[in-house]
Amino acid sequence: MSNQPLYRQIAAQIRDQIQRGEIKSGDALPTELRLREQFGVSRVTVRQAIKLLVEQDVLESIQGSGTYVKEAKVNYDIYQLTSFDEKLQPLDMPSHSEVLAFSVVKPPIGIAEALALSEQARVYYIKRLRFIVSKPVTLEETWMPLDLFPDLTYKVMQGSKYAWMENVKHLVIDRSEQEIIPLMPTKEMVSLLGVAADQPILQKISKGFLADGTVFEFSRNTFRTDDYKFTLVARRMPH
Repeated sequence: MSNQPLYRQIAAQIRDQIQRGEIKSGDALPTELRLREQFGVSRVTVRQAIKLLVEQDVLESIQGSGTYVKEAKVNYDIYQLTSFDEKLQPLDMPSHSEVLAFSVVKPPIGIAEALALSEQARVYYIKRLRFIVSKPVTLEETWMPLDLFPDLTYKVMQGSKYAWMENVKHLVIDRSEQEIIPLMPTKEMVSLLGVAADQPILQKISKGFLADGTVFEFSRNTFRTDDYKFTLVARRMPH
């Protein structure tokens, strides 16, 4: 038997049922009576387990309606350089991208500097709306050097850019330098992401580097904060 309190054991079992898909996002949790019968525990224990899962953001209680499974948030580990699709794999949720813009442009000065290009160089400008199932969750703007990717296509950008770079172009992606900024959404963000005009959102600005040091992209990703959580591990350095 586990040394954990009984309510924590029940909470862990409910969480396992959710992770296995036996209870899905948006589903109502079985009634208190059914949970008591299922686990053979008291009403107090069931209520403590539910309270813990609500505190852990796994469940949400709606007054007068019941307790429901919250939609899983995408865990954005900023120390793992992974594609949008790769981040969703643990959740086993379908995704797709809608390409809103795909053109060759003269980069603004700041973008040219970030990509270590001259102002006369040409870059791809790509704007994508990323979906989980049918819900828009991320708006992405990306600039990539034309000389580096002369064969980049609209079709490639409908899928995984990183997979194409690694599997087709045989390039070695080394790292991404990122900064995350809270901001209020623009009218376009409100429209495309379906967020409230007064709801703060997060924007990640990043530069991607190949193994030889070449900057291959500059991007701005805007995230719905109710669909993403950002994690990092901070280690204390020895004195």
